[in-house]
Amino acid sequence: MLLMLAACGGSSSSGSGSSGGGSPSLNVAFLPKAINNPYFDTAANGAKQAASELKGQFKQVGPTENSAAAQVPFINTLTEQHVSAIVVSANDPNALAPALKRAMQQGIKVVSYDSDVASDARQIFVNQANSEDIGRIEVQILGKLINYSGDIAILSAASTATNQNTWIGYMKDELTKPQYKNMHLVKIAYGNDDDQKSFQETLGLLQAYPNLKGIISPTTVGLAAAARAIESVGKGGKVMLTGLGTPNLMRKYVKDGTCPEFALWNPADLGYLAYYAAAALVEGKITGKPGESFNAGKLGTKTIGPNNVVLLGPPTVFNKDNIDQFNF
Repeated sequence: MLLMLAACGGSSSSGSGSSGGGSPSLNVAFLPKAINNPYFDTAANGAKQAASELKGQFKQVGPTENSAAAQVPFINTLTEQHVSAIVVSANDPNALAPALKRAMQQGIKVVSYDSDVASDARQIFVNQANSEDIGRIEVQILGKLINYSGDIAILSAASTATNQNTWIGYMKDELTKPQYKNMHLVKIAYGNDDDQKSFQETLGLLQAYPNLKGIISPTTVGLAAAARAIESVGKGGKVMLTGLGTPNLMRKYVKDGTCPEFALWNPADLGYLAYYAAAALVEGKITGKPGESFNAGKLGTKTIGPNNVVLLGPPTVFNKDNIDQFNF
C-alpha cells in the first residue's frame, strides 16, 4: 500500500487510539485535501481520539498537492483495501464522485467533511458550521476593521473548492447590504492552499491594487501566508486581514495587529465528529437519512439535517482577548 500511495505523490499515516489495534470491523480512513496541512493534522488528532473511544482503527492518507486528480488514486486504493469507511474532504465536488460511488457499491460508507462532494457520492456531509454564517462573518469582521470603506480582495484556496466557493457566494451577498456600499471587491485570487503560491498571490494583490484596504482569506494556509506577505512589504496594520485560521498559526499576527480578528471552528472537533458519524454508519445505527440521530461522544447527540448534513456548530471569532485560551 505504501508503495502505491507513494507513487501517487502522497503519503499515509495510520494508527488507532486503542492499544489493542482497534476493531478490524471499524476501519476508518481519512482522505483530506492534502496532507502536511496543520488544519487537517488537527482534525486527524480529533479523529484519533474518537477512534480510541470507539476502539476502532484510524489512518489518514492523501496527496501532497491540492487536486482532485491526485485524490482519486487514494480512493481507489482504499476501496481495494475494503476499509469500512472513507472520510473525505474534496478538492472538487464532482471529480471524486465516480470513485466514491464505486466504493459505496462495495459496501464502504462514505462521509465527507470540511469540503463536500456531490450529494449522491456520500451518505453524510459533516459541515463545520453553517456555510452562510461562515461567509457573512468574514465580511462583517473586515467591514469593522476598515470602517466599512475601501477596496478589498479575497485570497481563496483552489478555484474548484466546494466550501470556499460557497462561502465566497455568501460574502458577495453580504457585500450587497447598504452598510458595505463603500467596500469594493476588486479581485478573487487563488493560492491553492499552497503556502508559497498564497504568499506570491498576496504580493500580487498588494502590487496590483496599491490602495487595497483589506483581504479575506477563507483558508488556514492562505491566511497565514497572506499575513506573512503583508508584513514582508511593511503593510502590517495598513492592509487589514481576516479569514479562517488556526490560533497557533495566527497568534503572532493577531497580537501585532496584522490580522486583529479571524474566525474558525475547532478542527479537532470536526475530525472527531466525522469519525463518530462514520462509525454510526458502519455499525448500522444510522443510514444517513435526515432526522436520524447518533451519539457523538463528548459532542452529545447529533441529528442529520436536510441534504444529509450534520452540523458541528457556529464559528468562533478569535482576537487578542481570547486567542491565548486556545491551543490548536
